[in-house]
Amino acid sequence: MKTPQANLQILDVTLRDGEQTNGVSFSWQQKLNITKFLLCDLKVNRVEIASARVSPGEFEAVKKIIEWSKGEGLTDKIEILGFVDIDKTANWMKETGVKVLNLLTKGSYNHLTNQLRKTPEEHFAEISETVENCKKFGIAVNVYMEDWSNGYIHSRDYVIQYLETVSKFPIDKFYLADTLGVLSPDEVGFAIKDLVNLFPNLWFEFHGHNDYDLAVANCMAAVQSGAKGLHVAVNGLGERAGNSPLEAVVTAIHDKLKIKTDVVEKEITNASRLVEVFSGKRISDNRPIVGEDVFTQTAGVHADGDKKGNLYANLILPERFGRTRVYALGKLAGKASITENLKQLGMVLSPEIEKQVLQKVIELGDQNKTVTKEDLPYIIADISGKNMSASFQIEACTVTSGIGVKPTADLHVQFKGTKYQEKGEGDGGYDAFMNALGKILNKLNVTIPPLYDYEVRIPPGGNTNALVETVITWKRESDVQPIRTIGIDSDQQVAAIKATEKLLHIILG
Repeated sequence: MKTPQANLQILDVTLRDGEQTNGVSFSWQQKLNITKFLLCDLKVNRVEIASARVSPGEFEAVKKIIEWSKGEGLTDKIEILGFVDIDKTANWMKETGVKVLNLLTKGSYNHLTNQLRKTPEEHFAEISETVENCKKFGIAVNVYMEDWSNGYIHSRDYVIQYLETVSKFPIDKFYLADTLGVLSPDEVGFAIKDLVNLFPNLWFEFHGHNDYDLAVANCMAAVQSGAKGLHVAVNGLGERAGNSPLEAVVTAIHDKLKIKTDVVEKEITNASRLVEVFSGKRISDNRPIVGEDVFTQTAGVHADGDKKGNLYANLILPERFGRTRVYALGKLAGKASITENLKQLGMVLSPEIEKQVLQKVIELGDQNKTVTKEDLPYIIADISGKNMSASFQIEACTVTSGIGVKPTADLHVQFKGTKYQEKGEGDGGYDAFMNALGKILNKLNVTIPPLYDYEVRIPPGGNTNALVETVITWKRESDVQPIRTIGIDSDQQVAAIKATEKLLHIILG
């Protein structure tokens, strides 16, 4: 087995291949912000940001990014996908200022003959002419071997002919694309090892897709067999089942192969959230590394094991990714789950009260209610007979909204025995409430964290009078862990107001 290099190259394709995800289209401002984060914070080696000649908007986006990259000395890290079109892509790149082209060529005989309807000799000649035109403008060229995976399986002789011919052109890197995600790790390893042995002086990188959910394993096999770079996308964005997911690929390479990359692990979660917001594609809660629940212990026995020496922890520790371990509260919770959550709240209870809290949490879990760490003080208050929300209380709130009506809110609160009343207008009922609340909080010199996420949960098949659960996440940039508060009511706006009141209980005590 070939020993891979110490520092593996990572090319992020979120902004180009990832934009082929159904429904995803980044604005130039979003592309610029993501590019900045990927290169300056996450520290990927290179970023593929667009395809040449696809639209005027893409042209302007590339120009903006290149303008920024010149000031940072990062232009050589910006790559564009282009086409075998003699001089059209070269001229387009000259106008944008891009200095690195990833040329899309045919890596399988099937694609060559049935899509382009050309002979290998014709294709190679056009590749040569396109490359030469790019070189006139000082543009470095890499080549994608599109559908290389099927090409190697069904037309290995063509792949060898391709490499023997095209490697004589001024090409820097050869991108081996499993375009349709058809390979297994054994097949990836065998094919790349074969090509590395035949062409030891060529720079090969692997571009995988996840149709069989084997992209991470395929990336590992590619590196073990001599690939010098991998192509990944944040959150696995991409056409069909997506591209190789950056977060899982990098973690597996670091842990399982003991190979270094320049990627900063602590920024992986931030990159995931940034792309999630800009793409509009939410990731699943159990997505490896970046999912909301992946560092949550639900079973009480697991929390107990962690308490006694991290018995249920693996190498994928939350602190590596700027996160913390969470112990879920529900019907599977045990005493250790309660203890760990109380510890994070800075609270110590008597064994008897802690036992009663556990029973209440299990009871709520059986009712399919979500219980959070922030709910514990109110459960404790209910059990112990203390009113922990007495310092701040919403006494009444009337919200008016409708079609053709400007939403308004009339809010009455009590804080430390003093009553306050304000009115507000907004773009919706909850916005009007928040504007009224803001006026009161200004009088109290109180600030709250910005609203980070707002989620409404309604039971499947529920009636119009069913309980609505509103989950609001509040987070400042400096916060390591966001605050999540939950409100439950048959009225959605009231549920949101109750969730907001819980936030104020946490902040004001």
